[in-house]
Amino acid sequence: MKLNSLVEKLAAFEPSGAPFISLYLNSEANQNGRDEYAVWLKNAFRDEAENYEEESEEAQAFAETTERINNFLESEADEMANGIAVFASVGGDNAIFETIQLDAAFPENQLFVLDRPHIFPLVRLIEQNPKYCVLWADTNKADIYIFGGENTINLETDTEAKVESIKNEVTQRSKAGGWSQQRFQRRIENFHLQHAKETVEEVEKLMREAKIEHLVLCGDEAGVIPLLHEQFSKISEEKVVSTLNLSQYASEDEIRERAAEVMSLENAVRDQQKAERMFTAAKSAAGLGTMGVEKTLEALSNGQVEELLLSADFGVFQYSPKKVKKVLKNYAPGDDNSSADELPQVKDSGQIADELLVRALNSAAKIVFIEDAELLKEAGGVGAVLRYNMNATANG
Repeated sequence: MKLNSLVEKLAAFEPSGAPFISLYLNSEANQNGRDEYAVWLKNAFRDEAENYEEESEEAQAFAETTERINNFLESEADEMANGIAVFASVGGDNAIFETIQLDAAFPENQLFVLDRPHIFPLVRLIEQNPKYCVLWADTNKADIYIFGGENTINLETDTEAKVESIKNEVTQRSKAGGWSQQRFQRRIENFHLQHAKETVEEVEKLMREAKIEHLVLCGDEAGVIPLLHEQFSKISEEKVVSTLNLSQYASEDEIRERAAEVMSLENAVRDQQKAERMFTAAKSAAGLGTMGVEKTLEALSNGQVEELLLSADFGVFQYSPKKVKKVLKNYAPGDDNSSADELPQVKDSGQIADELLVRALNSAAKIVFIEDAELLKEAGGVGAVLRYNMNATANG
C-alpha cells in the first residue's frame, strides 16, 4: 500500500475500544551489518503484555497480534529496509494489519498501544523526505534521478532512483585550422546546445508529471551548467535548489549523498521562512494566522487552515488540556473534520498531535514539520496560516 493511501486509511480508523498497535522501528544495520531492534522489541512487547490480565481474551489477542508482527519481521521484512512500521488492531471488529518498509529511517524505535493508530511519526517522515529531482550532465550525456518522496523511499515499489539517461553523439575533435576550425567549433557548440535543450525538456516534463518542486543540478559548473540554466523556463529555474560540481565518475551513492546535504540545508531555510510567514500572518491586522494548539485546532475544525506548522517533536507542544477539550467538544463529530466519534486523550500530546494531523488531512491543509523547535517556541509548537478569517468575513 502506498504511503499516502496508508495514512488516509489510518486517519479514518474508528476506535472500537480495542487496543491498536503502532510500531516504528529503526532497522538500519549496525557496523556488523545487523539490525539492533530485536531485543528492544522483545522487551517492549513483554512490558505491554503485563497490562493485560493473564489468560484473558485481551491478553490472548495481544499475544496473537505480536506473534504475527514477529513472524513478519523474521520472515518477510526486507533486510535493506532502514525503517519499518507496523499497524495492527488487537481484536475488535475493525481488523487492520498493515506494514510499510522504507529506505528512510525512523529516528528511534517506538511502540504505541492506544485505541487508534498513532500516525505522527509516519506523516513526519513523508513530509521531511520530499521528492526531488537530481540532474547530472556534461556536454554530451545526462542522467536524471528522483530521490525522496513516496515512490522512492518505499521499498515495495519498483521505482528506481535513476529514471533517465540521455546520450548525444558528439563530433570528435580533429586537427583543423583557420575558417575550418571556426566552423568545427560552431558545430560542436550547436551539438552542446541541442543536448542541453533536449535534457531540459526531459527534466521539465518529468517534474511536471511527477509534481516535483525541487531540482539539484550536478556537473561541470563551467561547462554544461550555464547552458542548462539558459534553457530552463522561469518556473523551473526557480525550483533549482543548488548546483554541485561533480565529475562524470561520481557514483549514484555520492550523488545521492551530496544532494541530500543540500536538500537538508534547503529544508532548514524553508522552515525558517515558513515560521516567519506564520508569525507575520498571525500578528497582522487581517488575522490570517494562528498560534497555539487550541486556536489552530479550532481553525482546522472550521476548515480555515491553508498550512499547518508543527514542531517535529510533539513533546514540546505547550497547551491547556482543559481548553483543548472544550474545543473538541464544541465541534460535533461529522462537522469538525475529525474522523472518529471517540475523542482523543487531551493530556496525551501525541494524540493531540495526531488529531491536528487528521483534521489537516480531512480539510486539505498542507502539513509542514519544523525541525528546529525554537522556531515555533513562541507558538507552543503549533501554528497555522489561514485561508480566511471568519471574523473578518462576518464583519464584511
